[in-house]
Amino acid sequence: MTQTTPPSTADRILAELAEGLPSGEIPATLYGDTELYQREKRNIFARCWVYLAHESEIAAKGDYVLRKIGEDYFVVVRDEDGGVNVLFDACRHRGVQICRADAGNTSHFRCPYHGWTYDTKGNLVGAPLWKNAFGGMDKSKNGLVGAAKVESYHGLVFATLDESAPPLREYLGGMAWYLDLVFGLNEHGVEVLGAPQRFVIDANWKSGADNFSGDDYHLGTLHKSVWEIGAFPVPFAANMMGYHIQASPGHSLSFSMAPDQDEPGPRFFGFPERLANSFTSDRISDHQLDVARRSRVFVGNVFPNFSILALPMTEDGSHYPPTAVLTVRVWQPVSESKFEIWNWFLGYKNMTPEEKDRSYRAGLGTFSMGGAFEMDDTEPWITVGRTGRSTAAEVLGLKLNYQMGMPGIGIAHPVSEWPGPGTVYWTRYEEGVQRNLFRFYHAMMTAEPGSWPSLTFEDE
Repeated sequence: MTQTTPPSTADRILAELAEGLPSGEIPATLYGDTELYQREKRNIFARCWVYLAHESEIAAKGDYVLRKIGEDYFVVVRDEDGGVNVLFDACRHRGVQICRADAGNTSHFRCPYHGWTYDTKGNLVGAPLWKNAFGGMDKSKNGLVGAAKVESYHGLVFATLDESAPPLREYLGGMAWYLDLVFGLNEHGVEVLGAPQRFVIDANWKSGADNFSGDDYHLGTLHKSVWEIGAFPVPFAANMMGYHIQASPGHSLSFSMAPDQDEPGPRFFGFPERLANSFTSDRISDHQLDVARRSRVFVGNVFPNFSILALPMTEDGSHYPPTAVLTVRVWQPVSESKFEIWNWFLGYKNMTPEEKDRSYRAGLGTFSMGGAFEMDDTEPWITVGRTGRSTAAEVLGLKLNYQMGMPGIGIAHPVSEWPGPGTVYWTRYEEGVQRNLFRFYHAMMTAEPGSWPSLTFEDE
Protein backbone atom coordinates (compact mmCIF):
# COMPACT_ATOMS: atom_id res chain seq x y z
CA MET A 1 0.00 0.00 0.00
CA THR A 2 1.47 3.33 -1.12
CA GLN A 3 1.27 6.18 1.35
CA THR A 4 1.17 9.72 0.08
CA THR A 5 2.77 12.49 2.05
CA PRO A 6 0.22 15.18 2.88
CA PRO A 7 1.13 18.67 1.68
CA SER A 8 2.91 20.90 4.16
CA THR A 9 0.93 23.66 5.78
CA ALA A 10 2.89 26.22 3.74
CA ASP A 11 2.06 24.42 0.48
CA ARG A 12 -1.60 24.20 1.45
CA ILE A 13 -1.82 27.91 2.31
CA LEU A 14 -0.08 28.90 -0.92
CA ALA A 15 -2.46 26.69 -2.90
CA GLU A 16 -5.42 28.34 -1.18
CA LEU A 17 -3.93 31.75 -1.96
CA ALA A 18 -3.57 30.92 -5.66
CA GLU A 19 -7.11 29.56 -5.79
CA GLY A 20 -8.68 32.49 -3.96
CA LEU A 21 -6.89 35.48 -5.45
CA PRO A 22 -8.88 35.61 -8.73
CA SER A 23 -12.08 35.99 -6.68
CA GLY A 24 -10.52 38.30 -4.08
CA GLU A 25 -10.15 35.82 -1.22
CA ILE A 26 -7.02 35.29 0.87
CA PRO A 27 -6.55 32.62 3.57
CA ALA A 28 -6.40 34.15 7.04
CA THR A 29 -3.61 31.71 7.97
CA LEU A 30 -1.32 33.65 5.62
CA TYR A 31 -0.81 36.00 8.57
CA GLY A 32 0.30 33.47 11.14
CA ASP A 33 1.66 30.15 9.94
CA THR A 34 5.10 29.22 11.31
CA GLU A 35 6.16 27.02 8.40
CA LEU A 36 5.10 29.66 5.89
CA TYR A 37 7.22 32.23 7.72
CA GLN A 38 10.30 29.99 7.60
CA ARG A 39 9.86 29.74 3.84
CA GLU A 40 9.42 33.54 3.58
CA LYS A 41 12.87 34.07 5.09
CA ARG A 42 14.46 32.09 2.28
CA ASN A 43 12.15 32.73 -0.70
CA ILE A 44 11.33 36.40 -0.03
CA PHE A 45 13.92 38.08 2.17
CA ALA A 46 16.95 36.11 0.96
CA ARG A 47 16.05 36.80 -2.69
CA CYS A 48 14.27 40.14 -3.12
CA TRP A 49 15.87 43.57 -3.00
CA VAL A 50 15.55 44.76 0.62
CA TYR A 51 15.86 48.36 1.81
CA LEU A 52 18.60 48.93 4.39
CA ALA A 53 19.53 52.59 4.77
CA HIS A 54 19.66 56.04 3.23
CA GLU A 55 23.06 57.25 2.05
CA SER A 56 22.78 60.37 4.21
CA GLU A 57 23.05 58.07 7.26
CA ILE A 58 26.57 57.10 6.15
CA ALA A 59 27.71 60.37 4.62
CA ALA A 60 31.39 60.22 5.64
CA LYS A 61 34.04 57.59 4.99
CA GLY A 62 33.92 55.03 7.77
CA ASP A 63 30.31 55.78 8.71
CA TYR A 64 28.27 52.64 9.30
CA VAL A 65 24.85 51.47 10.47
CA LEU A 66 23.77 47.99 11.54
CA ARG A 67 20.67 46.75 9.71
CA LYS A 68 18.85 43.51 8.84
CA ILE A 69 17.90 41.39 5.87
CA GLY A 70 15.22 39.06 7.16
CA GLU A 71 16.43 38.15 10.64
CA ASP A 72 20.13 38.49 9.77
CA TYR A 73 22.37 41.45 10.68
CA PHE A 74 24.39 43.32 8.06
CA VAL A 75 26.78 46.24 8.38
CA VAL A 76 26.11 49.02 5.87
CA VAL A 77 29.35 50.99 5.67
CA ARG A 78 30.96 53.65 3.48
CA ASP A 79 34.53 52.60 2.71
CA GLU A 80 37.65 54.72 2.25
CA ASP A 81 36.98 55.07 -1.48
CA GLY A 82 33.43 56.32 -0.88
CA GLY A 83 31.70 53.08 -1.89
CA VAL A 84 28.84 51.54 0.06
CA ASN A 85 29.27 47.97 1.24
CA VAL A 86 26.77 45.62 2.87
CA LEU A 87 28.67 43.05 4.94
CA PHE A 88 27.25 40.03 6.76
CA ASP A 89 27.92 40.63 10.46
CA ALA A 90 29.80 37.38 11.07
CA CYS A 91 33.54 36.84 11.51
CA ARG A 92 35.04 34.35 9.08
CA HIS A 93 36.89 32.59 11.92
CA ARG A 94 33.96 31.44 14.11
CA GLY A 95 30.96 33.44 12.92
CA VAL A 96 30.98 35.87 15.85
CA GLN A 97 29.23 39.24 15.44
CA ILE A 98 31.87 41.86 14.65
CA CYS A 99 29.75 45.05 14.88
CA ARG A 100 28.52 45.88 18.39
CA ALA A 101 26.89 49.30 17.86
CA ASP A 102 23.83 50.40 15.90
CA ALA A 103 25.81 53.18 14.17
CA GLY A 104 29.17 54.90 14.27
CA ASN A 105 32.37 55.69 12.41
CA THR A 106 35.37 53.39 12.19
CA SER A 107 38.36 52.40 10.10
CA HIS A 108 37.97 48.71 10.90
CA PHE A 109 35.86 46.05 12.62
CA ARG A 110 37.51 43.72 15.13
CA CYS A 111 36.00 40.43 16.29
CA PRO A 112 35.87 40.35 20.11
CA TYR A 113 36.51 36.59 20.24
CA HIS A 114 39.92 36.12 18.57
CA GLY A 115 40.65 39.59 17.27
CA TRP A 116 40.34 39.05 13.52
CA THR A 117 40.22 42.53 12.03
CA TYR A 118 38.55 43.75 8.83
CA ASP A 119 38.59 47.03 6.93
CA THR A 120 35.48 48.87 5.73
CA LYS A 121 35.45 46.88 2.51
CA GLY A 122 35.34 43.66 4.50
CA ASN A 123 38.93 42.64 3.75
CA LEU A 124 40.76 40.68 6.45
CA VAL A 125 43.71 42.88 7.43
CA GLY A 126 45.15 41.04 10.41
CA ALA A 127 44.80 39.07 13.62
CA PRO A 128 46.80 38.75 16.86
CA LEU A 129 50.04 36.72 16.60
CA TRP A 130 49.47 36.38 12.88
CA LYS A 131 52.78 34.75 12.03
CA ASN A 132 52.48 32.07 14.71
CA ALA A 133 48.77 31.40 14.17
CA PHE A 134 48.10 31.95 10.49
CA GLY A 135 51.37 32.65 8.70
CA GLY A 136 50.99 31.50 5.11
CA MET A 137 47.16 31.70 5.03
CA ASP A 138 45.62 33.78 2.24
CA LYS A 139 43.93 36.81 3.81
CA SER A 140 42.14 37.66 0.59
CA LYS A 141 40.04 34.50 0.84
CA ASN A 142 38.93 35.16 4.42
CA GLY A 143 37.20 38.53 4.33
CA LEU A 144 33.70 39.26 5.49
CA VAL A 145 30.94 37.95 3.23
CA GLY A 146 29.06 40.69 1.43
CA ALA A 147 25.53 40.80 0.06
CA ALA A 148 25.32 39.44 -3.46
CA LYS A 149 24.36 42.83 -4.91
CA VAL A 150 24.11 46.37 -3.53
CA GLU A 151 22.54 49.33 -5.34
CA SER A 152 21.22 52.76 -4.47
CA TYR A 153 18.26 54.67 -5.93
CA HIS A 154 17.78 58.33 -4.91
CA GLY A 155 20.10 57.57 -2.02
CA LEU A 156 17.96 54.61 -0.91
CA VAL A 157 20.33 51.68 -0.35
CA PHE A 158 19.01 48.23 -1.24
CA ALA A 159 20.73 44.84 -1.17
CA THR A 160 19.92 41.28 -2.18
CA LEU A 161 21.49 37.97 -1.19
CA ASP A 162 20.55 36.39 -4.52
CA GLU A 163 23.16 36.40 -7.30
CA SER A 164 20.38 35.75 -9.82
CA ALA A 165 18.40 38.85 -8.79
CA PRO A 166 17.72 41.35 -11.58
CA PRO A 167 19.23 44.85 -11.35
CA LEU A 168 17.44 47.06 -8.82
CA ARG A 169 15.99 49.37 -11.48
CA GLU A 170 14.52 46.39 -13.32
CA TYR A 171 13.15 44.99 -10.04
CA LEU A 172 11.45 48.31 -9.24
CA GLY A 173 9.90 48.46 -12.70
CA GLY A 174 7.16 51.06 -12.89
CA MET A 175 7.55 51.89 -9.21
CA ALA A 176 10.71 53.84 -10.06
CA TRP A 177 8.58 56.44 -11.89
CA TYR A 178 6.71 57.15 -8.67
CA LEU A 179 9.80 57.14 -6.46
CA ASP A 180 11.24 59.75 -8.82
CA LEU A 181 8.36 62.16 -8.25
CA VAL A 182 8.70 61.89 -4.46
CA PHE A 183 12.50 61.90 -4.08
CA GLY A 184 13.64 63.70 -7.24
CA LEU A 185 11.75 66.99 -7.16
CA ASN A 186 14.90 69.12 -7.03
CA GLU A 187 18.65 68.77 -7.42
CA HIS A 188 19.25 68.62 -3.67
CA GLY A 189 17.38 65.40 -2.91
CA VAL A 190 16.44 64.23 0.56
CA GLU A 191 18.22 63.33 3.78
CA VAL A 192 17.26 61.61 7.02
CA LEU A 193 16.18 63.92 9.82
CA GLY A 194 17.31 61.63 12.62
CA ALA A 195 18.05 58.06 13.64
CA PRO A 196 15.31 55.55 12.93
CA GLN A 197 12.68 54.85 15.52
CA ARG A 198 12.34 51.15 16.33
CA PHE A 199 9.39 49.48 18.03
CA VAL A 200 8.04 45.93 18.08
CA ILE A 201 4.46 44.89 17.24
CA ASP A 202 2.92 41.50 18.04
CA ALA A 203 1.69 41.03 14.49
CA ASN A 204 2.74 39.67 11.10
CA TRP A 205 4.96 41.83 8.86
CA LYS A 206 2.57 41.49 5.91
CA SER A 207 -0.04 43.62 7.70
CA GLY A 208 2.21 46.67 7.30
CA ALA A 209 2.96 45.93 3.65
CA ASP A 210 -0.76 45.35 2.99
CA ASN A 211 -1.76 48.62 4.65
CA PHE A 212 0.81 50.79 2.87
CA SER A 213 0.08 49.22 -0.51
CA GLY A 214 -3.04 51.37 -0.44
CA ASP A 215 -5.56 50.48 2.28
CA ASP A 216 -7.39 53.81 2.30
CA TYR A 217 -10.79 52.39 3.20
CA HIS A 218 -9.87 52.27 6.91
CA LEU A 219 -9.22 56.01 7.15
CA GLY A 220 -12.80 57.03 7.93
CA THR A 221 -13.22 54.52 10.74
CA LEU A 222 -9.88 53.72 12.36
CA HIS A 223 -8.46 57.24 11.92
CA LYS A 224 -11.67 59.23 12.42
CA SER A 225 -10.22 60.99 15.46
CA VAL A 226 -7.39 62.41 13.36
CA TRP A 227 -9.90 64.64 11.58
CA GLU A 228 -11.63 65.49 14.85
CA ILE A 229 -8.40 66.90 16.32
CA GLY A 230 -7.42 68.71 13.10
CA ALA A 231 -4.26 66.71 12.40
CA PHE A 232 -4.99 66.29 8.66
CA PRO A 233 -6.34 69.11 6.47
CA VAL A 234 -8.22 67.24 3.69
CA PRO A 235 -11.81 66.09 4.42
CA PHE A 236 -12.34 62.33 4.29
CA ALA A 237 -14.57 62.33 1.18
CA ALA A 238 -12.14 64.52 -0.78
CA ASN A 239 -9.17 62.48 0.47
CA MET A 240 -10.67 59.29 -1.01
CA MET A 241 -10.63 60.88 -4.46
CA GLY A 242 -7.45 59.75 -6.17
CA TYR A 243 -5.75 56.76 -7.74
CA HIS A 244 -4.75 53.25 -6.82
CA ILE A 245 -1.83 52.07 -8.91
CA GLN A 246 -0.30 48.65 -9.35
CA ALA A 247 3.01 50.09 -10.50
CA SER A 248 4.53 46.70 -11.38
CA PRO A 249 4.22 43.17 -9.99
CA GLY A 250 4.38 43.35 -6.20
CA HIS A 251 4.80 47.14 -5.94
CA SER A 252 1.66 49.21 -5.27
CA LEU A 253 0.75 52.75 -4.26
CA SER A 254 -2.06 55.20 -3.71
CA PHE A 255 -2.46 58.93 -4.37
CA SER A 256 -4.94 61.30 -2.83
CA MET A 257 -5.04 63.92 -5.54
CA ALA A 258 -6.82 67.10 -6.56
CA PRO A 259 -8.67 66.76 -9.90
CA ASP A 260 -6.66 69.60 -11.43
CA GLN A 261 -3.89 72.02 -10.50
CA ASP A 262 -6.33 74.87 -9.88
CA GLU A 263 -7.85 73.07 -6.89
CA PRO A 264 -6.90 74.50 -3.49
CA GLY A 265 -3.98 72.91 -1.67
CA PRO A 266 -2.24 71.30 -0.07
CA ARG A 267 0.09 70.78 -3.01
CA PHE A 268 3.28 68.74 -3.25
CA PHE A 269 2.22 66.62 -0.23
CA GLY A 270 2.11 69.76 1.92
CA PHE A 271 5.73 70.87 1.52
CA PRO A 272 6.17 74.60 2.28
CA GLU A 273 5.54 76.90 -0.66
CA ARG A 274 9.06 78.30 -0.40
CA LEU A 275 10.47 74.81 -0.92
CA ALA A 276 7.92 73.91 -3.59
CA ASN A 277 9.19 76.82 -5.68
CA SER A 278 12.45 74.84 -6.07
CA PHE A 279 10.65 71.81 -7.52
CA THR A 280 11.22 71.55 -11.26
CA SER A 281 11.12 69.04 -14.09
CA ASP A 282 14.89 69.12 -14.54
CA ARG A 283 15.22 65.53 -13.30
CA ILE A 284 11.66 64.30 -13.84
CA SER A 285 9.08 64.74 -16.57
CA ASP A 286 6.47 67.47 -16.72
CA HIS A 287 3.86 64.76 -16.12
CA GLN A 288 5.60 63.64 -12.94
CA LEU A 289 5.86 67.21 -11.71
CA ASP A 290 2.16 67.79 -12.36
CA VAL A 291 1.19 64.62 -10.46
CA ALA A 292 3.38 65.66 -7.52
CA ARG A 293 1.93 69.19 -7.58
CA ARG A 294 -1.65 67.91 -7.29
CA SER A 295 -0.82 65.23 -4.72
CA ARG A 296 -2.06 65.48 -1.17
CA VAL A 297 -1.03 62.00 -0.05
CA PHE A 298 1.36 59.41 -1.44
CA VAL A 299 1.49 55.99 0.21
CA GLY A 300 3.16 52.96 -1.31
CA ASN A 301 5.03 49.73 -0.71
CA VAL A 302 8.06 48.33 -2.53
CA PHE A 303 7.86 44.56 -2.21
CA PRO A 304 8.44 43.03 0.18
CA ASN A 305 8.58 45.37 3.18
CA PHE A 306 9.72 48.92 2.30
CA SER A 307 7.02 51.59 2.55
CA ILE A 308 6.87 55.32 1.82
CA LEU A 309 4.38 57.92 3.01
CA ALA A 310 4.20 61.62 2.18
CA LEU A 311 1.32 63.80 3.41
CA PRO A 312 0.51 67.03 5.29
CA MET A 313 0.12 66.49 9.04
CA THR A 314 0.36 68.36 12.32
CA GLU A 315 0.84 67.04 15.83
CA ASP A 316 -1.13 69.96 17.27
CA GLY A 317 -3.75 71.55 15.03
CA SER A 318 -4.52 74.29 17.54
CA HIS A 319 -0.98 75.66 17.40
CA TYR A 320 0.66 74.53 14.15
CA PRO A 321 -0.66 74.26 10.59
CA PRO A 322 -0.12 70.94 8.75
CA THR A 323 3.18 70.51 6.94
CA ALA A 324 4.63 67.72 4.84
CA VAL A 325 5.72 64.58 6.64
CA LEU A 326 7.92 62.24 4.61
CA THR A 327 8.50 58.91 6.27
CA VAL A 328 10.02 55.66 5.03
CA ARG A 329 9.84 52.46 7.02
CA VAL A 330 10.49 48.75 6.90
CA TRP A 331 8.31 46.04 8.39
CA GLN A 332 11.19 44.01 9.82
CA PRO A 333 10.18 40.39 10.49
CA VAL A 334 11.04 38.86 13.85
CA SER A 335 8.80 35.79 13.68
CA GLU A 336 5.45 34.79 12.19
CA SER A 337 3.79 36.66 15.09
CA LYS A 338 6.10 39.64 15.61
CA PHE A 339 7.74 42.36 13.56
CA GLU A 340 9.74 45.48 14.26
CA ILE A 341 8.94 48.82 12.64
CA TRP A 342 12.00 50.80 11.58
CA ASN A 343 10.77 54.33 10.93
CA TRP A 344 12.77 57.22 9.41
CA PHE A 345 11.67 60.81 8.77
CA LEU A 346 13.20 62.53 5.75
CA GLY A 347 13.24 66.06 4.39
CA TYR A 348 14.62 67.83 1.36
CA LYS A 349 18.16 69.02 1.99
CA ASN A 350 17.34 72.62 1.08
CA MET A 351 14.58 72.90 3.67
CA THR A 352 15.41 75.40 6.38
CA PRO A 353 16.28 74.08 9.87
CA GLU A 354 12.91 75.36 11.05
CA GLU A 355 11.06 73.55 8.24
CA LYS A 356 12.88 70.32 9.00
CA ASP A 357 12.10 70.65 12.70
CA ARG A 358 8.39 71.27 12.03
CA SER A 359 8.21 68.26 9.68
CA TYR A 360 10.00 66.03 12.18
CA ARG A 361 7.77 67.07 15.08
CA ALA A 362 4.63 66.65 12.98
CA GLY A 363 5.81 63.15 12.11
CA LEU A 364 6.56 62.26 15.72
CA GLY A 365 3.04 63.23 16.72
CA THR A 366 1.32 61.21 14.00
CA PHE A 367 3.44 58.44 12.47
CA SER A 368 5.77 57.27 15.21
CA MET A 369 5.90 55.05 18.26
CA GLY A 370 3.53 57.39 20.09
CA GLY A 371 1.83 58.93 17.06
CA ALA A 372 -1.94 59.06 16.67
CA PHE A 373 -1.99 57.29 13.29
CA GLU A 374 0.56 54.67 14.32
CA MET A 375 -1.27 53.64 17.48
CA ASP A 376 -4.51 53.38 15.52
CA ASP A 377 -2.99 51.07 12.90
CA THR A 378 -1.04 48.67 15.05
CA GLU A 379 -3.89 47.58 17.32
CA PRO A 380 -5.94 45.94 14.51
CA TRP A 381 -2.80 44.33 13.07
CA ILE A 382 -2.26 42.53 16.37
CA THR A 383 -5.67 40.86 16.09
CA VAL A 384 -5.14 40.05 12.39
CA GLY A 385 -2.07 38.07 13.44
CA ARG A 386 -3.96 36.43 16.30
CA THR A 387 -6.63 35.32 13.86
CA GLY A 388 -4.01 34.06 11.43
CA ARG A 389 -2.48 31.85 14.12
CA SER A 390 -5.79 30.56 15.42
CA THR A 391 -6.95 26.97 15.25
CA ALA A 392 -10.39 28.19 14.23
CA ALA A 393 -9.10 30.01 11.14
CA GLU A 394 -7.28 26.85 10.04
CA VAL A 395 -10.07 24.37 10.80
CA LEU A 396 -12.86 26.56 9.43
CA GLY A 397 -10.84 27.61 6.38
CA LEU A 398 -11.41 31.31 7.04
CA LYS A 399 -10.96 33.44 3.93
CA LEU A 400 -10.44 37.21 4.12
CA ASN A 401 -12.30 39.46 1.68
CA TYR A 402 -10.13 41.45 -0.75
CA GLN A 403 -12.84 42.08 -3.36
CA MET A 404 -13.18 45.86 -3.27
CA GLY A 405 -12.82 47.31 -6.75
CA MET A 406 -13.39 44.05 -8.60
CA PRO A 407 -15.90 44.23 -11.50
CA GLY A 408 -19.34 45.04 -10.16
CA ILE A 409 -18.10 45.77 -6.62
CA GLY A 410 -17.88 49.39 -5.47
CA ILE A 411 -17.36 52.57 -7.47
CA ALA A 412 -13.70 52.20 -8.44
CA HIS A 413 -13.03 51.73 -12.14
CA PRO A 414 -9.97 51.30 -14.39
CA VAL A 415 -8.33 54.40 -15.82
CA SER A 416 -6.72 54.35 -19.26
CA GLU A 417 -5.59 57.98 -19.46
CA TRP A 418 -2.78 58.24 -16.93
CA PRO A 419 0.72 59.58 -17.55
CA GLY A 420 2.61 57.00 -15.50
CA PRO A 421 3.14 53.23 -15.68
CA GLY A 422 1.01 50.54 -14.11
CA THR A 423 -2.58 49.40 -13.76
CA VAL A 424 -4.56 52.38 -12.50
CA TYR A 425 -7.94 52.76 -10.77
CA TRP A 426 -10.02 55.73 -9.70
CA THR A 427 -11.05 56.12 -6.80
CA ARG A 428 -9.27 54.87 -3.68
CA TYR A 429 -12.16 52.54 -2.77
CA GLU A 430 -10.20 49.63 -4.23
CA GLU A 431 -8.10 46.62 -3.16
CA GLY A 432 -6.38 45.58 -6.38
CA VAL A 433 -3.22 47.14 -4.98
CA GLN A 434 -3.19 44.53 -2.21
CA ARG A 435 -4.07 41.70 -4.59
CA ASN A 436 -1.04 42.78 -6.62
CA LEU A 437 1.12 42.44 -3.49
CA PHE A 438 -0.11 38.92 -2.83
CA ARG A 439 0.11 37.73 -6.44
CA PHE A 440 3.80 38.55 -6.49
CA TYR A 441 4.20 37.12 -3.00
CA HIS A 442 2.80 33.82 -4.25
CA ALA A 443 5.02 33.91 -7.32
CA MET A 444 8.16 34.43 -5.23
CA MET A 445 7.16 31.82 -2.67
CA THR A 446 6.71 29.19 -5.38
CA ALA A 447 9.58 30.17 -7.72
CA GLU A 448 12.44 27.73 -8.19
CA PRO A 449 15.86 28.90 -6.95
CA GLY A 450 17.48 31.07 -9.61
CA SER A 451 14.24 31.71 -11.50
CA TRP A 452 12.21 34.89 -11.20
CA PRO A 453 8.54 35.65 -11.86
CA SER A 454 7.75 38.26 -14.47
CA LEU A 455 8.57 41.81 -13.40
CA THR A 456 6.12 43.32 -15.87
CA PHE A 457 2.40 42.88 -16.42
CA GLU A 458 1.33 40.73 -19.34
CA ASP A 459 -0.17 43.65 -21.28
CA GLU A 460 2.97 45.79 -21.05
